[in-house]
Amino acid sequence: MSLLIWLHIAFAIFAVGPLTALTHAAPRAIRNKNASLVKFIHGSTRLYALLSLGVLIFGIGAGVMAGNGTLGKWNMTASMTLFIVAAVLIVLVERDLRTAVRVLSSETPDDDAKVQTGRIAAIAGVVTLIWLAILFLMVVPS
Repeated sequence: MSLLIWLHIAFAIFAVGPLTALTHAAPRAIRNKNASLVKFIHGSTRLYALLSLGVLIFGIGAGVMAGNGTLGKWNMTASMTLFIVAAVLIVLVERDLRTAVRVLSSETPDDDAKVQTGRIAAIAGVVTLIWLAILFLMVVPS
Protein backbone atom coordinates (compact mmCIF):
# COMPACT_ATOMS: atom_id res chain seq x y z
CA MET A 1 0.00 0.00 0.00
CA SER A 2 2.83 2.43 0.71
CA LEU A 3 3.97 2.00 -2.92
CA LEU A 4 0.51 3.07 -4.09
CA ILE A 5 0.58 6.13 -1.86
CA TRP A 6 4.08 6.95 -3.08
CA LEU A 7 2.90 6.68 -6.70
CA HIS A 8 -0.19 8.77 -5.89
CA ILE A 9 1.98 11.58 -4.51
CA ALA A 10 4.59 11.27 -7.28
CA PHE A 11 1.94 11.61 -9.99
CA ALA A 12 0.46 14.60 -8.15
CA ILE A 13 3.84 16.33 -8.11
CA PHE A 14 5.21 15.36 -11.51
CA ALA A 15 1.99 15.41 -13.57
CA VAL A 16 -0.43 17.86 -11.94
CA GLY A 17 2.30 20.44 -11.26
CA PRO A 18 3.48 20.73 -14.88
CA LEU A 19 -0.11 20.53 -16.14
CA THR A 20 -0.99 23.54 -14.02
CA ALA A 21 2.07 25.49 -15.16
CA LEU A 22 1.39 24.73 -18.82
CA THR A 23 -2.23 25.86 -18.70
CA HIS A 24 -1.16 29.14 -17.10
CA ALA A 25 1.56 29.69 -19.73
CA ALA A 26 -0.77 29.14 -22.68
CA PRO A 27 -2.58 32.51 -22.69
CA ARG A 28 0.68 34.45 -22.92
CA ALA A 29 1.93 32.27 -25.78
CA ILE A 30 -1.36 32.83 -27.61
CA ARG A 31 -1.24 36.61 -27.03
CA ASN A 32 2.32 36.65 -28.40
CA LYS A 33 1.05 34.68 -31.43
CA ASN A 34 3.78 32.10 -30.95
CA ALA A 35 2.18 29.22 -32.84
CA SER A 36 5.05 26.79 -32.28
CA LEU A 37 5.01 27.38 -28.51
CA VAL A 38 1.22 27.02 -28.37
CA LYS A 39 1.56 23.75 -30.30
CA PHE A 40 4.17 22.54 -27.79
CA ILE A 41 1.96 23.58 -24.85
CA HIS A 42 -1.00 21.79 -26.44
CA GLY A 43 0.91 18.53 -26.86
CA SER A 44 2.43 18.74 -23.39
CA THR A 45 -0.95 19.53 -21.84
CA ARG A 46 -2.42 16.40 -23.41
CA LEU A 47 0.47 14.29 -22.11
CA TYR A 48 0.37 15.64 -18.55
CA ALA A 49 -3.43 15.47 -18.47
CA LEU A 50 -3.26 11.76 -19.25
CA LEU A 51 -0.47 11.25 -16.71
CA SER A 52 -2.46 13.11 -14.06
CA LEU A 53 -5.05 10.34 -14.18
CA GLY A 54 -2.44 8.33 -12.26
CA VAL A 55 -3.20 10.49 -9.23
CA LEU A 56 -6.81 9.32 -9.22
CA ILE A 57 -5.99 5.71 -10.10
CA PHE A 58 -3.29 5.23 -7.47
CA GLY A 59 -5.30 7.17 -4.88
CA ILE A 60 -8.28 4.88 -5.37
CA GLY A 61 -5.95 1.87 -5.34
CA ALA A 62 -4.41 2.96 -2.03
CA GLY A 63 -7.88 3.51 -0.57
CA VAL A 64 -9.06 0.07 -1.67
CA MET A 65 -5.91 -1.59 -0.32
CA ALA A 66 -6.36 0.17 3.03
CA GLY A 67 -9.72 -1.57 3.36
CA ASN A 68 -10.81 0.59 6.28
CA GLY A 69 -13.51 2.64 4.57
CA THR A 70 -11.14 5.43 3.58
CA LEU A 71 -12.82 5.92 0.22
CA GLY A 72 -16.22 6.36 1.88
CA LYS A 73 -15.14 9.35 3.97
CA TRP A 74 -16.61 12.70 3.01
CA ASN A 75 -13.29 14.34 2.20
CA MET A 76 -12.22 11.51 -0.11
CA THR A 77 -15.55 11.56 -1.94
CA ALA A 78 -15.36 15.34 -2.31
CA SER A 79 -11.78 15.26 -3.58
CA MET A 80 -12.50 12.53 -6.15
CA THR A 81 -15.52 14.50 -7.37
CA LEU A 82 -13.44 17.67 -7.64
CA PHE A 83 -10.76 15.75 -9.54
CA ILE A 84 -13.32 14.64 -12.10
CA VAL A 85 -14.58 18.22 -12.46
CA ALA A 86 -10.99 19.40 -12.99
CA ALA A 87 -10.45 16.67 -15.60
CA VAL A 88 -13.51 17.83 -17.55
CA LEU A 89 -12.26 21.42 -17.40
CA ILE A 90 -8.83 20.34 -18.67
CA VAL A 91 -10.57 18.70 -21.64
CA LEU A 92 -12.09 22.13 -22.40
CA VAL A 93 -8.63 23.73 -22.15
CA GLU A 94 -7.24 21.10 -24.52
CA ARG A 95 -10.02 21.87 -27.01
CA ASP A 96 -9.29 25.60 -26.83
CA LEU A 97 -5.56 25.00 -27.25
CA ARG A 98 -6.25 22.88 -30.34
CA THR A 99 -8.36 25.71 -31.76
CA ALA A 100 -5.69 28.29 -30.91
CA VAL A 101 -3.04 26.23 -32.70
CA ARG A 102 -5.26 26.02 -35.77
CA VAL A 103 -6.05 29.76 -35.72
CA LEU A 104 -2.46 30.87 -35.14
CA SER A 105 -1.18 28.53 -37.85
CA SER A 106 -3.59 29.91 -40.46
CA GLU A 107 -2.84 32.80 -42.76
CA THR A 108 -5.91 34.79 -41.67
CA PRO A 109 -4.69 37.75 -39.59
CA ASP A 110 -8.13 38.82 -38.33
CA ASP A 111 -8.62 35.96 -35.85
CA ASP A 112 -6.02 36.12 -33.09
CA ALA A 113 -7.53 33.51 -30.71
CA LYS A 114 -8.61 36.10 -28.13
CA VAL A 115 -11.64 34.01 -27.21
CA GLN A 116 -9.47 31.00 -26.47
CA THR A 117 -7.00 33.11 -24.49
CA GLY A 118 -9.64 34.35 -22.07
CA ARG A 119 -11.33 30.99 -21.68
CA ILE A 120 -8.04 29.15 -21.09
CA ALA A 121 -6.96 31.72 -18.49
CA ALA A 122 -10.29 31.52 -16.65
CA ILE A 123 -10.49 27.74 -16.67
CA ALA A 124 -6.83 27.37 -15.66
CA GLY A 125 -7.50 29.58 -12.64
CA VAL A 126 -10.54 27.54 -11.63
CA VAL A 127 -8.63 24.27 -12.06
CA THR A 128 -5.80 25.60 -9.88
CA LEU A 129 -8.31 26.46 -7.15
CA ILE A 130 -9.72 22.93 -7.46
CA TRP A 131 -6.22 21.43 -7.02
CA LEU A 132 -5.78 23.56 -3.88
CA ALA A 133 -9.16 22.45 -2.53
CA ILE A 134 -8.20 18.82 -3.14
CA LEU A 135 -4.89 19.37 -1.35
CA PHE A 136 -6.78 20.79 1.62
CA LEU A 137 -9.19 17.85 1.61
CA MET A 138 -6.29 15.38 1.61
CA VAL A 139 -4.84 16.77 4.83
CA VAL A 140 -7.99 17.74 6.71
CA PRO A 141 -8.86 15.29 9.49
CA SER A 142 -11.96 13.32 8.59
